[in-house]
Amino acid sequence: MSLLIPEIAARIRRGLEEGVHPGDLLELLHRLDDSEKESLLALLYDGEVAVLLQEMELFEQVSLFRLLHHPRAPAVLKAMASDDAVDLLGELPPKETAALLPLIDEDTARFSGLLKYPEESAGGIMTTEYISLPADLPVEEAIARLREIAPQAETIYYVFVVDAENRLTGVLSLRDLIAAPDGTPLKEIMRHSVISVSAAVDQEEVARVVAKYDLLAVPVTDESNHLLGIITFDDIMDVLEQEATEDIYRLAGAGEVSGVELMEAPAHQVAWHRTPWLLLSMLGGIMAGYIMSVYESTLESILVLAFFVPVIMDMGGNVSTQSSTIFVRGLATGEIKGKDIWRFLFREVKVGLIMGVLFGLLVAVSALLWRGNPALGLVVGSSMIATVSLATIIGTLVPMFFHRLKIDPAITSGPLVTTIKDITGLLIYFWMATLFLDYLC
Repeated sequence: MSLLIPEIAARIRRGLEEGVHPGDLLELLHRLDDSEKESLLALLYDGEVAVLLQEMELFEQVSLFRLLHHPRAPAVLKAMASDDAVDLLGELPPKETAALLPLIDEDTARFSGLLKYPEESAGGIMTTEYISLPADLPVEEAIARLREIAPQAETIYYVFVVDAENRLTGVLSLRDLIAAPDGTPLKEIMRHSVISVSAAVDQEEVARVVAKYDLLAVPVTDESNHLLGIITFDDIMDVLEQEATEDIYRLAGAGEVSGVELMEAPAHQVAWHRTPWLLLSMLGGIMAGYIMSVYESTLESILVLAFFVPVIMDMGGNVSTQSSTIFVRGLATGEIKGKDIWRFLFREVKVGLIMGVLFGLLVAVSALLWRGNPALGLVVGSSMIATVSLATIIGTLVPMFFHRLKIDPAITSGPLVTTIKDITGLLIYFWMATLFLDYLC
């Protein structure tokens, strides 16, 4: 064993004892290969390994967890927060998960209960380490109970009040509890109107609820309002990062490879995943080339028309991308919903007209000053107005159509919108040029 490994183990243990954030200690592991990590894990306690695992990305957790000797794996899982442990189990192959669950003893039922929920649902990201107390409990007894169970809880800032059947009846903050006089039952100081989410709700909706009400944690309940668990703010931050990353990849037509971290995905899987959208773009390019060949005689007669093709196509592409990005983001954040969709479309039409007129006039004046031909300015300017105006409509209608079909609109908003816009932009431009061909010669 390298002399470096015991030194690193000692530094990690000392850091955890002194309150150093585990995320800072992970830098010590990144310099080690798998055999060195395995030796390091053998020198750390189960709780120390669990703390480090909880600070890692899921793909890193799986990689490190598999270096543990089999008898230690269940103990490390038991030392982790339930939501983190379940996320890790969910990343393992089903056979490995099935083999581990019976070895976790009293936690088997708890983990199995969490694993039954979809991965991206409220039930799938909640933790069962929360603080709940009965409504009739006096304040001083509640504080005493809090001292006992606080070390095992995910957060102590909220105390959830439940009845005898574990139905959620109220909530109070730690400040409410400390400020209340002794002898006061919790039901007299709790807030009866509790913001909660159903276990079946999608994680994006949970994020909206937490953001809307500025919560540090949100309780998760079943259909009968039984308290199942809580979702804390740090888990919501992970959700927001994950959802934003997915949307960005999809907007570019380069979505993540399912079940694999971006930097860990094999090149052939990434290439295969991107191919359909690039194929769509290529077909759109071929069709655009065909359109230009149809109007070949027009281009040969008035060669200067070719100089304005990139300008019109680029402006249309930029405008359609802006519209689709704003629309998809609005759907994801909940700012656009229901009738707001049509209000957004009508607003984008107005925006497209304003920008189309502005840039149409600019490019028309440029063409007129350059070639001294008013007809050329009219063709280029009117084409710009029509293309930019139509681009805002395409950039909104295409993702709106897929949203209505219950298909993620982020997937369609990159290559598909651009392809449609390129084809329509060229058709508009050459149709206008053909219409005024006699005046351009």
